[in-house]
Formats: sequence, structure tokens, C-alpha cells
Amino acid sequence: MVRKSGNANNNLQEAMALLIRNQAAFLSRLTEDHKRLSKNEQDRTDIKGDLAQIKAILLRHDQVLADLPEAIRQKVGFKSR
Repeated sequence: MVRKSGNANNNLQEAMALLIRNQAAFLSRLTEDHKRLSKNEQDRTDIKGDLAQIKAILLRHDQVLADLPEAIRQKVGFKSR
């Protein structure tokens, strides 16, 4: 009978050790995932800023192109209508 009690105790200790190792691995993975998520959020913020700059440039180019025919007329010497 004593033998079973000792064996049960070993099983419990092994289970506890496994649980502790699994928790440590989980926390390590959680920390890595958190770092990766933070970097992705920063990258997303940077990309949004870049896109805003690109949009502003495209709007300026659109205006320049819209004004171009009149600028050419004035440069060539035609009077606008």
C-alpha cells in the first residue's frame, strides 16, 4: 500500500513539473506574440502616415495636371476663354 502512495506522489510531482514547464513556455510565447503585435501596430501606424503623404502628393499632382492646359495656353500666348 505504501508503494502506491509513493507512486501517486511521484506522478503528482511529475504532473506539477510538467504544468510549470508548460506555463513557462506559454508565457514565453505570449511575450513573443505581444512584441510581434506591438511591432505590427507600429508598422501599421507608419504605413498609414506614408499613405497620407502619398495622398497629399497625388492631390497636388492632380491639381498641377488640371492647371496645365491653362498654363500652356498662357505660355504660348493664347488668351483664355
